[in-house]
Amino acid sequence: MILEDLLLEYGAQRIVLNKSEVLFNEDGRADFYYQISSGEVKMYNITEEGKEFVQGIFGDGKSFGEPPLLGGFNYPAGAIATKLTTLLRITKEQFIALLRENPDIHLAFTGLLCNRLAYKAIIGKEVSIHPPKHRILTILNYLKGKSGAKEFAVDLTRQQIAELTGLRVETVIRSIKKLEAQKILRLENHKIII
Repeated sequence: MILEDLLLEYGAQRIVLNKSEVLFNEDGRADFYYQISSGEVKMYNITEEGKEFVQGIFGDGKSFGEPPLLGGFNYPAGAIATKLTTLLRITKEQFIALLRENPDIHLAFTGLLCNRLAYKAIIGKEVSIHPPKHRILTILNYLKGKSGAKEFAVDLTRQQIAELTGLRVETVIRSIKKLEAQKILRLENHKIII
């Protein structure tokens, strides 16, 4: 999202996380803006039953955890590296200065936050009222729409789809087979194509 050179100019530090290394925990204080150079970070919650619900998966060039930083509240979810990850970290004060001095970046950033809000609204509705097949199709079509592709190869495991939709892996597997039988999607070498 933001050029790495610009982040470094404003005092960003480069941080390396190993796979499964926690960056911050749910209810932790939000003091930094984070942007991934390479790798992947998952934001998640653990339910009282021990089930994981994934709020989002972020890869190269993506930022995450901004609402608590700008809103002045604690993180509503934890963040963990899902593979070896290098990211840039900049303090809240440095990040605010960057936004103030670069209005084009500020506007693009505001658009990003609006898109994330829309996604959260869609997922909140899906998880609360719709059956599994509908939840899965909504997330897959959302990802396809973001890609702009006419045909989209889903780069998520069945486990990740389950975590993003609040379903069990077994339910996701059964639902995908039903969607394939209905010719709504197809499988190629275990990869979902929609």
